Amino acid sequence: MTEPMQGGRRRIDLVLAEDFLADLDTVDLDDVRTRRREAEQEDADLSYIRRMLQGRMDILRAELSRRSEPGGGEEKIVDHLSRILSDDAGRSDHGLGRFLTVEPSRVDEHRRKVEQVIADVGVSEVEGHSDDEVRAALRRLEDLEREVSETRQRVQKVMDALTTEITRRYRTGAANVDDLLAER
Repeated sequence: MTEPMQGGRRRIDLVLAEDFLADLDTVDLDDVRTRRREAEQEDADLSYIRRMLQGRMDILRAELSRRSEPGGGEEKIVDHLSRILSDDAGRSDHGLGRFLTVEPSRVDEHRRKVEQVIADVGVSEVEGHSDDEVRAALRRLEDLEREVSETRQRVQKVMDALTTEITRRYRTGAANVDDLLAER
């Protein structure tokens, strides 16, 4: 879903290409900033996909938990969605504390991809599947979430390298803060 392809044309392919960070010290500052924005946008998109996957995993975990209750849990999972998907649902936050200045792009495309994964694992109606089927679907989503997280970490390393270069230029005087302020 998010694995970059060598020579690909998608933003993820470009941001994680070996030459994306090549010769940073000789690249125009505006180009470094543009690259940084591209990486930041990809980070925002990967974060969005990851949150969508985590929500679906939370639903599957809640369904398995509901089934393990005495009597198999009389209520339907849909009756508990607002609690399951709430911010305080007990999901630990493993974020890196990054403040993103961009919103996810291609939201509909990302949503469709995640929904396709859900359809592929056959759990769009979780209550109609066996425990083993739900557990298998959960494992597939966890694997995909892990892949997205690893790709996102790679993108964040690119962002860090670009930020370091921008900072170096200001620190050494190769770039001037007054020029930046004048642009705004």
